[in-house]
Amino acid sequence: MEFIDNLKLKYAQLNVAGKLVVFVSLITIAFWLLGYIYPPVTDWFALPAGFIPAVLQPWSWFTYGFLHGGIFHLAINMLVLYFTGQMMLNLLNGRQFLTLFFTGIIAGGLAFTLVSGLFTGYFDNTLLVGASAGVYATLFFICAYMPDTQVRLFFVLNVKLKYLGYGLVVLDLIAVITNTNAGGSISHLAGAALGYYSATKMKAGTDILEGFAATGDGIVNMFKPREKKTRKGNMKTVYKNQTKTTKTKSSSTHQQRIDGILDKISASGYESLSRDEKDFLFKAGKD
Repeated sequence: MEFIDNLKLKYAQLNVAGKLVVFVSLITIAFWLLGYIYPPVTDWFALPAGFIPAVLQPWSWFTYGFLHGGIFHLAINMLVLYFTGQMMLNLLNGRQFLTLFFTGIIAGGLAFTLVSGLFTGYFDNTLLVGASAGVYATLFFICAYMPDTQVRLFFVLNVKLKYLGYGLVVLDLIAVITNTNAGGSISHLAGAALGYYSATKMKAGTDILEGFAATGDGIVNMFKPREKKTRKGNMKTVYKNQTKTTKTKSSSTHQQRIDGILDKISASGYESLSRDEKDFLFKAGKD
């Protein structure tokens, strides 16, 4: 139990990028376990090539991003996502970072569907998996937003972000031409284009991510239950007012009787009081 509590504490201390890495990793592992028990699960959530197969399972334009081809595929994606996330969060807020990542996944899926639908023979029996399009969106955002910033590759080589971006684009174009993971490279390029465009518009003073985020908020709000209007609050207010009024009246009557008894003592002396008046005055003195 203490181990679970420590994990919860560590998770709570993570920033948005760290929590996203954990979330994607856990969902991927869950899909692996389900696929091991029942292999067709992978086909249900991966994105198939072509227009008609994709339209028949539209959820896969999003869910394919939570499937990965192996532990190395997952590790590389999450490592790059974490470090690009740290850099992005120095520039933007967490909502913008998440919006760019998830929009990148959808953009990559749509691009793959478009190209595979137009060139059917090139992508026969292809399934798209992996969060790379979303990762490329965040990576190319920082490549475009701070192109001359240097990063260390493989712990030995300092490279400016713009040159890193150029190199990745060239590698993906070669992969498309040679049909070496062409589907994955098309989604990479779509995510990269989104990240680049978002950064250039942001530098020009236009936040296109807010438009995507607002659209996402609207979709989420459609599925939220509406609050029922009740008059419970008003009834409580009335009740409190009535109670307060009753207490005020009771206090006023009590004080009037005390004043009357004191006036009687002043005029005729204590002995002129009845037994009931003496008891009442005694109790009032104790209160």
